[in-house]
Amino acid sequence: MQTLTLTDDEIAAWLRLVSTRGVGPVAVRHLLSIYGLPHAIFEQSPAALAQVVGAKLAGAIKRADPDGLAERVARVLKWAAIAGNHFVTLADPAYPRTLLEITAPPVLLYVKGRLELLHAPALAIVGSRNGTAQGLANTQQFAHALAHAGLTIVSGLALGIDGAAHRGALASPSSTIAVMGTGADLVYPARHYALAHEIAAHGAIVSEWPLGTTARAQHFPQRNRLIAGLTQGVLVAEAATQSGSLITARLAGEMGREVFAIPGSIHAPLAKGCHQLIKEGAKLVECVQDILDEIPYKGLPGSIVNSENHTNSAQPEQNSELAKPTPKTRQPQQVQHAPTAHAMIDTLDSHARCVLAALDYDPTPLESLATRTQLNSAILQAALLQLELGGWIAALPGGRVERIKHDAVSP
Repeated sequence: MQTLTLTDDEIAAWLRLVSTRGVGPVAVRHLLSIYGLPHAIFEQSPAALAQVVGAKLAGAIKRADPDGLAERVARVLKWAAIAGNHFVTLADPAYPRTLLEITAPPVLLYVKGRLELLHAPALAIVGSRNGTAQGLANTQQFAHALAHAGLTIVSGLALGIDGAAHRGALASPSSTIAVMGTGADLVYPARHYALAHEIAAHGAIVSEWPLGTTARAQHFPQRNRLIAGLTQGVLVAEAATQSGSLITARLAGEMGREVFAIPGSIHAPLAKGCHQLIKEGAKLVECVQDILDEIPYKGLPGSIVNSENHTNSAQPEQNSELAKPTPKTRQPQQVQHAPTAHAMIDTLDSHARCVLAALDYDPTPLESLATRTQLNSAILQAALLQLELGGWIAALPGGRVERIKHDAVSP
């Protein structure tokens, strides 16, 4: 998919229009519906414009000569000349149809990467910036499976759950979209610099903010409305009761999108936001099929959800380069031929299996493990080390451990 080819003057007119003080997306869309393109709007008389948007806004449009406009135009032209960068206007056929359904769609989008993903069936996955080990693992596994089913995964590039969602989806042809609260030429948080470049290469980065715009707190609620608007539904993986992820979920509900939430322990602070959404009508999600039953998807050939064991047991592919395999080169049999959980359990010694059997779904203090297993400190620490190195558990602050694989095991 290609964007419309715009002249320098046409790009300047779009930037001038959106930079006019007091003229927001709703007014711009109304003006465009009447006059067509920005050049035609600026050619109107003050009286004609006043009949459409009132005398005050008409005067602002006729006087519009925003400070720094020439510099902004030059910056956009330089950026748009780079392969993979797209300047998308509200009048462009490449503009995502799902965003046209929301109340105030952004007039301009800056897209870096695969433009066609903005028109694909999509699901947002959002959650806490301080996700637990289990929450991050769940997120990456769900994102991996859903992307291989044909859903593009949308999130906000934040730390924690967002990052896990992007990483889980990257290896799929459906890939992932990161919606930014900054300009598309910046990366926030800086810790996700490498991840953002992977997404730009194999997925897409989207922003409504002018190039060079730095992170500001007020930008992120607006970013959240785009995350919801680009998708058919939102999955909240982990969230506290005051999380911004709940805002995204509620915006999605108001837009008529599906809302999903993964439940957790009643004792876990980051499960309470999900439980609140479920009480309010979100669909409780235990496996990938719970989402696929509600969201249209492509069903890519070889998709792991086409196998009998397609719930949430698929592990993310190990791909050090995070390169996006194509449908011709991807081998779906890899997941089926991987060692089973029980085969891996058989490699653990008896003490490690005893400890694993004693762990439940909540973070567990070491003192409780010692009581449950009746192992002395040295043997217990050795078993915990074996389990941590094998990816079965994660160490948490405060001398606690959390199990991140939950296949049944007997000591």
